[in-house]
Parts: sequence; C-alpha cells; structure tokens
Amino acid sequence: MIKKEETIKKAEDNSSEPIFSRAQTNERHAPRKEELPRPGPATAPANAATSTIGEQGGARRRGKSRNKFNDRRPKLATQRRLPPTGIHEGKMGTPKDVEAGDDTLKVIPLGGLGEIGKNMYVLEYKDDIIVIDAGIKFPEENMPGIDWLIPNTKYLETKTQNIRGLILTHGHMDHVGAVPYLQQRLGNPDIYTAKLTRGITLKRHLEFPNLPQLPITLVKGGDIVKMGDHFEVEFFHMNHNIPDDLGVLVRTPVGTVIHTADFKFDPNPVNDVPVDFEILKKYGDEGVLALLCDSTDAERTGHSISEQTIYDNLELIFKEATGMLITGTFSSMINRIQQLVQLSEKYGRKVCFGGYSLKTTVEFAKELGYIKIQKGTEISMEQIHNYPREKLTIIATGAQGEENAQLMRIINKEHRHISITKQDTVIFSSSVVPGNERSVQYLKDMLYRAGIKVYHYQMMDIHAGGHARQEDLKQILDLLRPKFLMPIHGQYSMMVTLGGLGKEKGMLEENIIIADNGQIINMNKDQWWFDKKAAPSEYIMVDGLGIGDIGNVVLRDRQVLAEDGMFVIIALVNTKTGKVVQSPDIISRGFIYLKENKELLSHVRKKIRMIIENEKSRPLNIPYIKDAIRDDIGQFLFQKTERRPMVLPVLIEV
Repeated sequence: MIKKEETIKKAEDNSSEPIFSRAQTNERHAPRKEELPRPGPATAPANAATSTIGEQGGARRRGKSRNKFNDRRPKLATQRRLPPTGIHEGKMGTPKDVEAGDDTLKVIPLGGLGEIGKNMYVLEYKDDIIVIDAGIKFPEENMPGIDWLIPNTKYLETKTQNIRGLILTHGHMDHVGAVPYLQQRLGNPDIYTAKLTRGITLKRHLEFPNLPQLPITLVKGGDIVKMGDHFEVEFFHMNHNIPDDLGVLVRTPVGTVIHTADFKFDPNPVNDVPVDFEILKKYGDEGVLALLCDSTDAERTGHSISEQTIYDNLELIFKEATGMLITGTFSSMINRIQQLVQLSEKYGRKVCFGGYSLKTTVEFAKELGYIKIQKGTEISMEQIHNYPREKLTIIATGAQGEENAQLMRIINKEHRHISITKQDTVIFSSSVVPGNERSVQYLKDMLYRAGIKVYHYQMMDIHAGGHARQEDLKQILDLLRPKFLMPIHGQYSMMVTLGGLGKEKGMLEENIIIADNGQIINMNKDQWWFDKKAAPSEYIMVDGLGIGDIGNVVLRDRQVLAEDGMFVIIALVNTKTGKVVQSPDIISRGFIYLKENKELLSHVRKKIRMIIENEKSRPLNIPYIKDAIRDDIGQFLFQKTERRPMVLPVLIEV
C-alpha cells in the first residue's frame, strides 16, 4: 500500500528534472555520465526494422531516433539566419591595398537595420567608442509573452571602458526605450540629449527604482562636445513628429560622419522651427565622408506631409463631430497632442487624457512648456459625466490595438467611465506599427460594428509620419553630398530604395552601404569594407523582469503550448519489479477533450505500460524512459490527430 505522503515526496524528487525541453524542441537528450546508454538486445541487428518497443529502444540507445515529425515545425524568427546580402560582392575582408595596422573608423549597427525599432549604432576608432540611441522594438507575433526586443550589446560589454558617451537623438521609445535595460551593461556612460528627450528618459527611468541615476548632459542644436581623443560631436536641429530632434555630426580622424536621426523637412512644424538648410549645406561644403540616413519612408514619393496639413484636416473632423471625440495616438506624440488640445479649445471642448503613459508624458511636457493647455480645459475621467458628450475630447492610448490600453477597454465595454454611442467619432492619429496589423484591424472592425464614425490616416491626412519621403531624401543628399551613403532605420526594401535614390543623385554604387545588424563596417578616407567577423546581433528579449533569459528553447515551448497544447502523463512505477502501478493518469490542456477521446486514451495507456515494462535494467533509467515516452507517445498522437502536443511524462517511483 502506497502512502499519500510517500507519493508526493517521490513526485517532488522527480520534479527537479526539466520537462519542457528536449524532444519537444528537437534536441536529443544527451545521457549524463552516470546514465551511459546501454546496448540494445543482442539479437537485434543494427539494421533491423523498429516494429517493437524493445527494438525501438535499441535504436534509440544507439543515438538514432525514428521520430522526425517535430522537425516540420517552422523555425522561430530568432532561429532564422538571413542570407548575406548579395549586393556587396568582394567587400568582405580587408582590401589588398590597405596595409595591415592602418587605423580605420568602424561603424557597427546593433539594431535598426532591416527592421523598425531597437535602434542602436556604434562608432569606434582605436579606443574611443560612441553609441547613438538605445531603443526597443515590439515583439513579433510568434513570440508569446515577450514584452520587448532590445539591441544585443555583447560587442560593447567587454569594451565599456572605451565608451565615451551615449547620444539619444529624440524621445521615441524605439530610440530611448532600452536605456533602463542596457545602461548598466554599457558601464553607465554619460548620456547626451535634448531637454524633452531627457524628460521622457527620466520619466521612464522612474519605473526602475533599483537602477542608479542617469548621468545626463543637456545639449541643443549647435553645441559641440569632445568625446574621447578622437571624436568631436556637433549637434544640429532636425524636424520630426516630436520636438527636440537632434541630428549628430561626428568629426573623426578619418572624416566626418553624419547621423540624420529620424527626420523630415517641415516648413510649418508644431512646437518647433524649420530645419536650417544653410547649416546642412555648410556641412556638405566642409565634406562628409559617410551619411547614416533615415530610410523609413524612402518608398513613398513626394514630400513629407506638413503638420499644418494635419491640423487643417483634424479641424474638419472637429467641425463635423456631433458626439464625443475619441483620439488614439502614441503617448510620445507631443505635437499631435498639442494640436488636439488647441482644436478642442477652439471648439469649446473639454479634454481628458486616458492611459498612464499618456498622462505622465503630458504632465512633464506641460512642465517643460512643450504642451500648453488653458486653465479649465483639462478634466479628469471622473468629471466627464458633468459635461455634454459633444463637448468632450478624449485623448487616449491604444491606437495599436494593445489589449489593456484605453481604446480596447472602451470598445470592449470594460472602461469604468467611458461608453460609446453611434454619435461618437474615433480618430486613429497614428500609423500601424509592423506586427500590429491584426490587432488594429480588430479594433477598427469593432468600432464599425458599433456604428461609430472612424477616421484613420489611410482615409485622409490626419497623421504624418515623422520620416523623410523621396523628395526630402534627395534634398538632403544634395545638401550634404556624402562620399558614402548608409541607409538606416528601415526594412531592407526601404534601405535598398534609399540606395537607389543615392545612385539617382550621382553616387557610385560601390559607395552605397546596405548592411545588416551586427556587420562591422570599416572606413578610411577612400573606401569601406566589412569585417569577416560580425558583432552578435541576435534578439535580446525582455519578459517581465527578465532580460535575455528567454531563449529559443523557452520560446519554442511557448509556441508549442499555444499551437497544440500539452499532454501530461503521470505513472507510478514499482522500482523493484519495473511494473506500472495502477493505470497512468493523463491530463490534457489545449489538445483534446478527454471525455470524448476514451478510445485514444486507452491505446495511449497501453503504450505507456509497454514502454515502461519493456525496460529490463535495474535500477530503472528514469530519464531514458521519459525520453522514450515523449518520442513514442508523441509520434502516436501525431499519427492519430496530426497535432503535436507537448508530451510531459512524470514518473513516480514507489
């Protein structure tokens, strides 16, 4: 008779072995030294058919598994390896005409190439390094549970003593969002940035009270800072859809490198002044070795839309709106928030802000003078019932369809204070971030089902991207006239398109650098080339408080659980006789409904008993038996259902 306490203790003793890894992640179980594989039955030849459990065991002990059905799963994005670009043949390795030991400038993109987000660019000359931006990126759809992706800084973590500064070009999260995660890994270097960007960075840093204070130095357009022995950095003003956007000019012993930051040319910006083209022309006259240029809107023709055009179109909506006006935008869209406030005041509407990040951003933007609100305009959520619906403007987060953001809670009727009616109007004043298309479409569909008027940027110009289109890009190439052009901040097609614009402006094809994250670009005054070795650039995933501790194995487990569920087998095994005590218990989650699949479960229990009781060794090799159950039961379930649940065997020795 088995006592309950003994059974529980045996289960606890066996629980130390990980059960979410090997067979379900296509990794074979490597036997430990004390569990060396035993030879199969002496009568079984090496090429015998594996038709019985015993014979299967022999093949498995020889390191051969007939179970290959899991190999058909598509690789995770983190496991895919992009083929090397075919654009730059012959550019790998030091050219023959360059003498060994010659000093070169290294440009190393650690994020932002071939993607939108997690921007980070490194300039290195001898023992001096400067880093530009430290951003986050939204996770991909097949990354369940992941909060953010951040740049891989392993290349820098052994060189922290050489980092002379971290430059933050502007306050969007794809440029500053990773600072709390990476600042200590970079050795807590001095940060150089403008006033608004400093405010956004410090506000975000308050969410991490255990981290040391950030050493931030304020800079503005026209300031020049010496960083190390070899870098002189000059900042210049650029337009974006957030104030205090700074371009970066770096004078090096090899030549001048310019990083445009995210930019567009706007003759009528909000909260800002236009770009000074004379300064850019002066840089071009002095000579620019390399231009690292924003390529996000390189595929769009014409000039960028002015913020004045956005204001005029938003005003048309305000004139026609009959009920509550709800606007979804990013919390960092300071200029858009200011426009909505001004229009609300003009048309006699009260303004209420929804969403923690939006409220905190508005508060410090008001303190810094970037958002101006007349007294009595702003009200709290608790006050909205005191005013007619047609006198209310709600500015909220959630334009990307985030599950817990304000817009989604409103449409799902989960908001404590706001409900919607057919007379209301919803404005999506933001573009769709790649990867969020499905959630945004769901949100729009639910609004249309409710009979609400919906406006978005594809209907009319109510959102201007903060990035230069083709005519603006041609203009900056004319002004700066660089020797080398390196497109950054964009998908691969965008980068190649910008390279094509460079050729249209007379640049030589061999002087246009289309790179991938992690590639090390060497430059001297005459030519450039790739290092044969690349810096680590694999995804670093943030999940809750964990940074980089979620790898391919864990992500694969999550994907398997999400797609096909899990199948838990609990069996009591008599260690003396090797027999199964009682019928094995089976738990299914997300795979099959047990009550409707009794025949299948009966076959599974018989197979489990055969696998265990055909093991003749004493003491029982429990890890080996678990692997056998995973493989054989996994394949059996696949043959019967064409699904691949995660099979989790739990063997309790009694």
